[in-house]
Amino acid sequence: MIQGLRPRRLDAWKSTVPEPIVSPSSGPQNREAPTTSPKVLYLGGSHGDLADVRSRLGNDVEVVEVASPVKALSLLAGGEFAAVYCDSDHFSQASDVGKLLRHDRILQGMPNGVVLLDRDFTILWGNGRLSEWYNRKDVVGENFYDLLGAPDLLGPEFCPFLSALSTREPSSSTLRCADNRFFRVHAAPVIEVGHKTPQSLVVTVHEVSAEIQQQQKLAAIHKAGIALADLTTDEISSYTVEQRIELLKSNILQCTEDILQLDVVEIRMLDQETKELNPLLAVGILPNAAGRQLRAETEGSGVTGFVAETGKSYICAHTIEDPLYLEGAEGARSSLTVPLMLHEQVIGTLNIESPEVNAFDESDLLFLEIFARDLAVALNTLELLAAEKASTAAASVEAIHSAVALPIDDILNDAVNVMERYIGHEPDVVQRLQSILRNARDIKRVIQKVGQKMAPTKAQPSTVVTEARPLLVGKRILVVDADNTVRSAAHDLLERYHCIVETAHDGNEAGYMVRNLEDNSAYDVIIADVRLPDMNGYELLMKLTDLLGKVPMVLMAGFGYDPDHSIVKSRQAGLRSVLYKPFRLDQLVSTIEEVVSGNGAD
Repeated sequence: MIQGLRPRRLDAWKSTVPEPIVSPSSGPQNREAPTTSPKVLYLGGSHGDLADVRSRLGNDVEVVEVASPVKALSLLAGGEFAAVYCDSDHFSQASDVGKLLRHDRILQGMPNGVVLLDRDFTILWGNGRLSEWYNRKDVVGENFYDLLGAPDLLGPEFCPFLSALSTREPSSSTLRCADNRFFRVHAAPVIEVGHKTPQSLVVTVHEVSAEIQQQQKLAAIHKAGIALADLTTDEISSYTVEQRIELLKSNILQCTEDILQLDVVEIRMLDQETKELNPLLAVGILPNAAGRQLRAETEGSGVTGFVAETGKSYICAHTIEDPLYLEGAEGARSSLTVPLMLHEQVIGTLNIESPEVNAFDESDLLFLEIFARDLAVALNTLELLAAEKASTAAASVEAIHSAVALPIDDILNDAVNVMERYIGHEPDVVQRLQSILRNARDIKRVIQKVGQKMAPTKAQPSTVVTEARPLLVGKRILVVDADNTVRSAAHDLLERYHCIVETAHDGNEAGYMVRNLEDNSAYDVIIADVRLPDMNGYELLMKLTDLLGKVPMVLMAGFGYDPDHSIVKSRQAGLRSVLYKPFRLDQLVSTIEEVVSGNGAD
């Protein structure tokens, strides 16, 4: 608070004014010298009339008055002021502002970005990191999301800034920018005196591109490995074992070149009786090395024999200095070899080589081990002696599913749609339609049981064998999605766990299906897309809540911006869980189990 301040000449004032709370050196550096009257920033309050700063300083000094320390910080970051005066109402907060500016160099040395945002997400101050990342001279005054190119919000919070402002609690999320850069942001509200709600946010920005891109690569490798044996019955039913192996080798080459970006690959299969390692595939390997006889032994058969015998991966950092290495690729200076494991047993080896010393690290080892695991499953699948029997059984089940599941769903959907128009008007028609519903459901259950008997587990390939999920047996699941592929996949994936699956095209039809179940029946889980043709996920949840009370709902959503905030609103209304596309089968099954057992997220 200013006391006893009297008007005087500017030259006299300059020599006698008390030292300001924030000195000019605390603000941004290297600005051009001011050419106009000196500026004084006055952080006013209830004592403004008593201080009367404008009249006391005179017309030779420009007084800029603000009521918020955060606004003062914004102006200090963007302008040149000779001094700062503060009313006692804001003294403690202004001191914090001064400390922030005095420690500006410390914040500029941080590897993470730090920015101060107002309620419109406009940048009021920054430590310079965002300016460096986006090659901008200054980012003050720009909208945070516009600066990052309207990024997608990947969660866990899909409105982190709004959430922090509304809850007065910190919030965080991950952003995906158009240039395939990823940032993790943490927003903390700034609580100011005199304001019930926060007017600004302190946001830290941490780039996590390398971490997420590595996760994406892991997922791509795993997907490629799974696809190795993902062959339809029509593709392999007429193939001999040799032709199937050749097809698999072609798929392996495509995966190693496109995903792993390797051009030197050797795969050998282990004969469990003789311990011989028989060549299966060799690309970029010298002919005499590819035909070399190797055995699963720790000595005499090189790195490949050692890995096959011990079941342990091996990085050869320098081929010339490693006593185990036997020449494979011409000019190779390092190699990486991993075992092909199936049910904890070594069935072969996968070897890659490079002309560079120390070309492979622990990250490469992880990638190759993931690929090798799926490769082992694919090799085992195509070499099963019961391959033909498995193909026939799988074809029977697929034919039953394609011919019966969705058509019967269409009958159910049509019946409930017609029934809704006749309820209360034509009791006889409604009764007949209810009979159609019962009969259609009975037919589907009978055919499902017959199909399961036609395809015994022992005749199925190892990639198709379904583990027991007792929580899912007999559970009734409604899947609501406009996409035929999604509804078809729901039958294919969930009926193998003995679930009773029914589908609907949109929200209204889902309501009809729920309303017209048999007496004493209910859906154990309702899985719906967040964007349906006639309503969003939140609106569907509200519609079903009116019918059921508590709804065992799971929403399916793609990563990215949710314009209706339907996920946030649905969570507040009691949504159990969210599945983000693309999701794996194990994630789907686990989520359904959690909802069925009452452990879904509330």
